[in-house]
Amino acid sequence: MNDTDFSGQRVLVVGGSSGIGNGIAHAFQDRGAEVHVWGTRARAEDYAGIAGSDLTGLHYAGIDVGDPDAIAAAPSPGETLDVLVLCQGTVVYRRGEFERAGWDKVMAVNLDSLMHCCRRFKPALVARGPGKPGRIIIVSSVAGFGANKGNPAYAASKAGAVSLTRTLGQAWAPDGVRVNGLAPGLVDTKLTQVTTQHPQRLAGALASIPAGRMGTPADMAGAALFLASPLAAYVNGQTLVVDGGLML
Repeated sequence: MNDTDFSGQRVLVVGGSSGIGNGIAHAFQDRGAEVHVWGTRARAEDYAGIAGSDLTGLHYAGIDVGDPDAIAAAPSPGETLDVLVLCQGTVVYRRGEFERAGWDKVMAVNLDSLMHCCRRFKPALVARGPGKPGRIIIVSSVAGFGANKGNPAYAASKAGAVSLTRTLGQAWAPDGVRVNGLAPGLVDTKLTQVTTQHPQRLAGALASIPAGRMGTPADMAGAALFLASPLAAYVNGQTLVVDGGLML
């Protein structure tokens, strides 16, 4: 038996329209899963030509996860759900997170929506039946383990995501839902372009990564597949750091 064969399973990747989430979505699709993704744009066609976005073969819905009512009203992928991956995220630069509007925006998407999505889909994850745990994977960031002087909301929200992973892992395991997370290091996405698109900043960042390179969405997808697979059947409430050694 192939432990990373997800044939016949239904997966929802929130934030799966581009970047890390899109890489994770395609990794599950390539291994047989029926994959649904949520993004911010109204239609899948609106992502045409966007770097890091490929919605081929994926079931798409445009949902504003910063709005709890939109999450509650969103169409369900099905009566049961095998894997829920929460990869939504935003950031406000130029010290905008020190102001109320920036703080509220980032916290609503990066932290509050995690709980709203988990609550919304817990019944579908439980509905898989006894002995068939549903799996939640919360994508946070290495920023959740340290200070970030320019982005207090981003750092705090990611720290909150790590803590939420622990808490839900403990609270929902008896109900048949296994909750884990992964914390990416530097990956070239639209949120990190402030670093990746500036050669001097990028060189400084790479100098602090023992692996000597940025991570890729495929690197993050490998960790997600592991956490969703039977290989991680006894892993619960943990956040796997996937950073090429950055935090060492």
